[in-house]
Amino acid sequence: MPKPNELEATKLAAMTRAGTLTVEDVARSIIDRVAERDARVEAWAHFDPAQILAEAKRLDALPERGPLHGVPVGVKDVINTKDMPTVHNTARYEGSRPGVDAACLDMLRTAGALIVGKTVTTEFATTNRGGKTHNPHAYDRTPGGSSSGSGAAVADFQAAIALGTQTGGSTIRPASFCGIYGWKPTWNSISREGLKMYSATCDTLGLYARSADDLDLLAQTFRLEPSELQPESFAGIRVGICRSPVWDRALPATEAAMASGIEALKRAGAMTSEIELPKPFDTIHDAHRKILRREGRSAFLNEYAATPDIHEDFRAIVENRDNYSVADSRQAYRIADECRGVFDDIAAGYDVILTPSATGEAPLGIEMTGDASFNSMWTLLQVPVVNVPGMVGPNGYPVGLSLVGRRYDDRKVIAFAKLAGAAFMGAERRAA
Repeated sequence: MPKPNELEATKLAAMTRAGTLTVEDVARSIIDRVAERDARVEAWAHFDPAQILAEAKRLDALPERGPLHGVPVGVKDVINTKDMPTVHNTARYEGSRPGVDAACLDMLRTAGALIVGKTVTTEFATTNRGGKTHNPHAYDRTPGGSSSGSGAAVADFQAAIALGTQTGGSTIRPASFCGIYGWKPTWNSISREGLKMYSATCDTLGLYARSADDLDLLAQTFRLEPSELQPESFAGIRVGICRSPVWDRALPATEAAMASGIEALKRAGAMTSEIELPKPFDTIHDAHRKILRREGRSAFLNEYAATPDIHEDFRAIVENRDNYSVADSRQAYRIADECRGVFDDIAAGYDVILTPSATGEAPLGIEMTGDASFNSMWTLLQVPVVNVPGMVGPNGYPVGLSLVGRRYDDRKVIAFAKLAGAAFMGAERRAA
């Protein structure tokens, strides 16, 4: 019998609702796991065992139990929490307590979730500079970022679910590096109220779990529309293969994973075909950078003005050291708008699209969080993306692949992610 901390959210919630498992048992199991592993993984910015146990006992006493009753959730430390600090991994907010939950967290609490702590983020979830968190598969490698602690906590059985964010690749890349499911929803399909702002048109809540069923449970909790297509297999399914305009950045691990993933889906009955993106997509990554720089200037202006010793990363954004003009910004938004419409039309010809999640395995060192090249296009397009684990690279570490769909097709993409996860598990060694 697995320990409570090892249970997937769907199974755990069914047991706590039925009364065969107490939330206090779940809490104690999480606390024991963190005590055992925190010195090596260091996923938490705030973790208070006494607070967790008190909340678990309160949940156990409730007469009515929601769909996430007792599910242990980690929360990225750029998301406001009413009863925990929200520090953004920056000195200015040390000890800050907003006193109110972000909208997404409010929904999870209402559904009965057990909030177990705040997870490590890079500063303001913006920079590529790593924090203290280590990859649970290899302590000398990054877990990715900026949602470093959230990805590591779920992968290491220190939480069943965790919340992250994505403005570039901050949810999907850690999911790939840590070998778990990661979901970047359609932009603005889940409220961002109460999350630190960077880019108004790219910032998106991210969610981590160890199964696609758990992601679908979260999608139901946030009341995303059910999929019109309820696939039971890949037989006859049209899968587009999109290597993206930055395929030249793929390392051998990702090249092998893509080849193995395509083979696995074909064996499962999928009809695959390569997608050639039209010319506007050649500049979409440059457009993404320019839009982040434009929107980041206003997002971080107050931090810049109030914090004389703020890091040079933020000074460069606010001071526009890239010298992007107003015309550059207008053109970047024009490219983004055009590509969104064109991609909706392209994606309509497929049931789902397969694309890389990261350039390769998690790189050595925790000083930097890795390359987000394969993520930024999808973030700018505002489409749903799910990282599917199962593949491993030549060093034996996870290499994820992503499934993508049209805007608001989140639950269809999640359904295909479940099928793909099963297909990839049988192919994982072929990616090595």
